Amino acid sequence: METMIGIFVAMFLMGLLSFCLNRKHMLLMLLSLEFVVVSLFLGLYIYLCVYGLEFYFLMIYLTISVCEGALGLSVLVLLMRTYGNDYMESFNLLW
Repeated sequence: METMIGIFVAMFLMGLLSFCLNRKHMLLMLLSLEFVVVSLFLGLYIYLCVYGLEFYFLMIYLTISVCEGALGLSVLVLLMRTYGNDYMESFNLLW
């Protein structure tokens, strides 16, 4: 069980590190956020298995994370059509 928790912590920290390092491209930022979401799913699964609880919350979590991913991709497509690239430095979101 300790190895699973170690894998979860390593995945979560690597996802956060890649999010911080890949802040120039929006697509890479979205992929890093999805990796963090998957690692949190693993952490919730481990937690629920250890305490013998039901897995209904995981289904709600997966539903919300799919909605978050679809929203992120739609924002990416909108920004690509508006600006022509996915560089975060070229976006002027404050107008």
